[in-house]
Amino acid sequence: MNTEALIESLTQNVPPVRRNAVGWRLAVGLIGGGMVTIIVIALMLGLRSDLDLAMRGFNFWMKWTYTISLGTIAIWATARLARPDGARPPSLWLVVLPLAALAGFGAVELARTPSADWLAMWLGHSWRICSLMVLLLSAPIFIGFLWSFRRLAPTRLRAAGGTAGLAAGAWAATLYCLHCPEVSAIFVLTWYTLGIVLAAGIGALLGPRVLRW
Repeated sequence: MNTEALIESLTQNVPPVRRNAVGWRLAVGLIGGGMVTIIVIALMLGLRSDLDLAMRGFNFWMKWTYTISLGTIAIWATARLARPDGARPPSLWLVVLPLAALAGFGAVELARTPSADWLAMWLGHSWRICSLMVLLLSAPIFIGFLWSFRRLAPTRLRAAGGTAGLAAGAWAATLYCLHCPEVSAIFVLTWYTLGIVLAAGIGALLGPRVLRW
């Protein structure tokens, strides 16, 4: 059998792929992992006692806007890298926008706060554990993405693992806001971002091993 005949035989009776199949697959992985993360937060950390009041304030939505923006951009990039064409995700540079916006809010905070209080505002009450908590809470979501990738075909495994880790970290940070009482923009910019970056780095390290097909 020559090459053309082999290719033709392989393409016969191939069922059509559902429109947006990659996006739906990743969404299922995200929702499944996110549900586990929410349960862990509710049972082990506890939700904020003033959550209803916090959700009416600017600072809570500032944090959510930041983390959801990062998570959305990372999901988009992951969906591009989940395809076998290995396309470079043009959307990934967009993470600069939420970073710059939050940095702007942080600069305004610093300008309005006496310099003697800057360190306390930066460290908050939970800087020692915040990044670690975001990293640990991202694990169920990352595992959900690994399930999603079982029927996908990435070729740039390190990049796909990195964007999946970035998405897992950002969405874990989003859910962590339901527990975390910190309100400072520079706290979020530093410690939340560090946890998200660690999740992305670990995803990039694991990608060549766990996404191989």
